[in-house]
Amino acid sequence: MSRTPTITPRVAVFDLGKVLLDFDYHRAAEALSRRSDLSPGEVKAIIDQTPLLHRYESGGMTTEAFFEEVRRQIQYRGDFEEFSVVFGDIFAEIPEMVALHRSLRERSIPTFVFSNTNALAIAQVRLKFPFFSAFDGYVLSYEVGAMKPATPIYEAVESLTGVNGPELLYIDDRPENIDAAVLRGWHAVLHTSSELTHAAVRRAFGW
Repeated sequence: MSRTPTITPRVAVFDLGKVLLDFDYHRAAEALSRRSDLSPGEVKAIIDQTPLLHRYESGGMTTEAFFEEVRRQIQYRGDFEEFSVVFGDIFAEIPEMVALHRSLRERSIPTFVFSNTNALAIAQVRLKFPFFSAFDGYVLSYEVGAMKPATPIYEAVESLTGVNGPELLYIDDRPENIDAAVLRGWHAVLHTSSELTHAAVRRAFGW
């Protein structure tokens, strides 16, 4: 679904998780549980979209402090290096959406990543997914100190891109994040499938 002003966008801004990369915290939970007395389900309940993770992703604690708290809660017996790899290894590329990003780059349209995320995840993404280095800039919640849909992180996007209103096309899979973008007048595309998002972007740019 696209909420479409008539002005042609100048930049494209992508959410990361569930848009460019699929992710599954169960993968991390399974691996961590092998070095813990807790089951994968119990570990997942601690690390997946919890207040602890949100505090980390909003810049409220360091990576080292996050590790120590997770280690305490799940009784983890591994070291920090092992944890760093396992915790961030939750992603799989969504080829059709990476291809859409490539199409925009081939047309010289500036592109940006706008994500609620954390330093451990981004370290693994940079290491494993070459396409991630091809963006013009990144607005990441743990660096900004705010998470979508809070206003400050949207303001950070406008500041970084130098664009606001309908000249900024934004793709995200979460309705609440899209709603916040619509309130700012952005050209917002709610991502429900690669096919529909491709069509919405083509319409927006007049391809």
